[in-house]
Amino acid sequence: MQQAHEQWSSRLGFIMAAVGSAVGLANIWRFPYAAGSNGGGAFVFIYIAAILCVVLPILMAELLVGRRGQLSPPNAIAAVAREAGSSERWRWMGLVGVVAAVLIFSFYTVVGGWTLAYVFKSGTGALANANAQAIQATFDGLNASASELFLWASGFLLLTVFVSARGVKAGIETAVKVLMPLLFVMLVGMVVYAAIVGDFSAAWTFLFTPDFSRVNTDVVLEAIGQAFFSIGVGITNLMAYGSYLDRQTSIPRSSLSIIGADTLVALLAGLAIFPIIFAYGMSPSGGPGLVFMALPYAFGQMPGGGFVGALFFLLLFFAALTSAISMMECSVAWLREKLGTSRRNAALISGGMSWLLGLLSVLSFNVLSDVHPLGMLSLFEGKTFFDVFDYLTSTLVMPLCSIFVAIFVGWVLPRSITASELDGETLSYKVWRSLVRYVAPVGLAAVFLSLVSA
Repeated sequence: MQQAHEQWSSRLGFIMAAVGSAVGLANIWRFPYAAGSNGGGAFVFIYIAAILCVVLPILMAELLVGRRGQLSPPNAIAAVAREAGSSERWRWMGLVGVVAAVLIFSFYTVVGGWTLAYVFKSGTGALANANAQAIQATFDGLNASASELFLWASGFLLLTVFVSARGVKAGIETAVKVLMPLLFVMLVGMVVYAAIVGDFSAAWTFLFTPDFSRVNTDVVLEAIGQAFFSIGVGITNLMAYGSYLDRQTSIPRSSLSIIGADTLVALLAGLAIFPIIFAYGMSPSGGPGLVFMALPYAFGQMPGGGFVGALFFLLLFFAALTSAISMMECSVAWLREKLGTSRRNAALISGGMSWLLGLLSVLSFNVLSDVHPLGMLSLFEGKTFFDVFDYLTSTLVMPLCSIFVAIFVGWVLPRSITASELDGETLSYKVWRSLVRYVAPVGLAAVFLSLVSA
C-alpha cells in the first residue's frame, strides 16, 4: 500500500529525523566510557575510521532500499528483490528488523525511564550534596522499586507512542525539529560549562592525542562496535525513514550529514563529561555508572550543579526519545500495511507489545532479578530478561542483519539499481560499492564473532 506512506516535508526534516535516530544514548552515555576504557585518542581515531568504512556503507544501503521500495522494510526489501529478479524471501531481513525493534524498544524504555527520573531527581535537588554512597543508593533504589521504575518507563513509552501516532510530518518531523536543536544547544552549553569548572585541557588531550601503543585487537573491535551501535543500523529503522524520502534528495550527501552530526555529538559528549571527571579525580573508564552515578556526584559538588545536572539528564532524555521514535517506525509502518489500519492504531499495537515485554525488563531489576529465562544455554547463562533482550538484538540480530543487508545490496542488487539511487556511477559510488561488498561485511563479521565468543 504505497499510498499509505507520507513523505518528509523537506531534506532538512529528513536529516534531523535521521540524526535524531542515530543520536541516542550510544553517543552521550556509551561513547564517553567506551573511549575512556580503551585509551582515549587512539580509540576515537579508529572509531571515526570505522564510521566511514563500515557504518556509512550500511547506512546508505538501508536508505537506498527504503526509498526504492517506498514501503515498510519487509515489503520494501521484497519489492526491490523482485525488481532485481531475486527471491522475495529476502523480506525476512525486514521481518527480523520489526521483531528486533519491538524488543529493543521494550528494554530501551527502562533506560529512557532512568533519564526521565534523573531529570526530576536532579531538578528537585534530590541529588544535591549527596555523597557517592547516597548516589549509588538512589540508583539502586530506583531499580529495586518495581512500581517506580515501571511508572518512569511507561511514561517514556507513552511519550514515544504519542509522537509516532501523530505521523511523519505532524509527529516525528515536528518533534525532531524542536528536540534536535535543543539537544545541540544544551550539549554545547554543557561543554562550555565543563570548560569553565572542569579540567578541559586534560580532557582534550585524552580524547584527541592518540596513544597507539594501547591499541590491540580488542580496542579495534570495540571501536567498530561502538561506531555500529552509535548509528543504529541493522534493525531497518533507517530503511523505514528512507521510504519517506523524495527522489531529489541525495542519499550520499544526506548520509555524510547524518554520520557527521552523530560523530560531532559523540565528541561533544566526551568534552562535556571528561573535564568534570578529571577535575574530580574520577576514573574515565567508569563504565555505565559514569553517567548515572559518577556524574550526579560531581554535579552535586559544583556551583549550580543541580540545574546543570537536570539540564544534562534532559539532554540525555531528548537523545533517548528521538532514537526511540525511530525504533517504532519499522514496526508501525509494517503493521499499517499488514493490517490495513491507521497509524494511530499501529502505534498503539506496536507500543503495547513493547510495553508488555518492557514489564519483563522492569522486573528484571527487582522481582525477577534471579530469573534467567534462557540460562540453560551457555550464551545466556546468568542473563535476566533485560539482558536477554539486549543480547539478542545488540549482539546477534543487529550485526547479522547488517551483514545480510550488505550482501543483499552489494551482491544481489544490480549496479543499475544501486547506481541510480546513489547519484550515478561516480568515483564515490565505486568506493561505496567496494566498501559495502567487502570491507563492511568483514568488519561486522569480526565484531559479531568477538561479541559471541566473549
